[in-house]
Amino acid sequence: MHPPLRRAALLLGALGLLPWGLQGRGPSLPTTTFAAEIARLSEPEGYFDTDNLISNEHSYADVIPALASAGVRGGAYLGVGPDQNFSYIARIRPTFAYIIDIRRDNLLLHLLFKALFAQAGNRAEYLSLLTGRSPPERPDRWTGATIHALIAHVDAPALPAEALRSLRARVDATIERFGVPLSAADRRTIDRFHRTFVDAGLALRFQSHGRPPRPYYPTFRELLLATDGRGQAGNYLASEDDYRFVRGLQQRDRIIPVVGDVGGAHALRAIAGAIAGRGERVSAFYLSNVETYLSRDGAYRRFIQNLRLLPRDERSVMIRSAFGGGSSVSAVHSMNEILARLR
Repeated sequence: MHPPLRRAALLLGALGLLPWGLQGRGPSLPTTTFAAEIARLSEPEGYFDTDNLISNEHSYADVIPALASAGVRGGAYLGVGPDQNFSYIARIRPTFAYIIDIRRDNLLLHLLFKALFAQAGNRAEYLSLLTGRSPPERPDRWTGATIHALIAHVDAPALPAEALRSLRARVDATIERFGVPLSAADRRTIDRFHRTFVDAGLALRFQSHGRPPRPYYPTFRELLLATDGRGQAGNYLASEDDYRFVRGLQQRDRIIPVVGDVGGAHALRAIAGAIAGRGERVSAFYLSNVETYLSRDGAYRRFIQNLRLLPRDERSVMIRSAFGGGSSVSAVHSMNEILARLR
């Protein structure tokens, strides 16, 4: 290692901020503000036995009317997992969003999403690129298309092998410009994730490792077609305006994927400090059913201690999910009320 780089690594390591690129995972320090923010907020990865490429929650859109009626708007958004977060972000319209997950793979997945947002000017292009299908010949004509029309367009054979290789090369080059240090294994993981979307298409389902498959988990098609509690389309890809808002945040590096345990010693606390430093408060924290695992592992008390550090007000909420009877139930709860009950 070059002496100046070695000195920088030692300094960052002493501060507990050594990025993965210098922990045996890749060759370099972060090279952009976006990458540096990821490194500053993140902590060492943990393990969870799922791929989480898409959500396993049929009910994710049910809470959208409750978010609107509670006046949940603006501020900073927090969430775990994959692109289900984008549907909440589109409705809440935060100024910043942080996606925290114990798995480094979730960071890599969100780098893939970010690269596709960079390349896709509208929903039709984005969904085509994500699934490796031919983009529409006249993308400008798809602005007002329904989600059913988009699904019909990508419900087709995947690109030929040569065209898919070209797409993957463009995506990888875009990810490289984000400046996040990546190892060869990281790049293979991103490639595998993208090819899984291509190979499975709209039939893709959430997968667990070491557990039997759950046939009741929704397909990607079903998630795209999900409706909210009033029967309205709930997915962000159902609305060009919603897509453009999320894409705008991505282009301004305002959706930050973070590797961290919400019950850990660093990541969630660092995010709390970043939100406070911007003079913001948390609007919504989508936690899925992570509390179940925190309780099982004896980490729930630490999580609550971290939760108390998040800047909040009377409208700050948590979006939680529970599973039973072959499906999920999603609900919105006041963050202040949750914390008050746990004193």
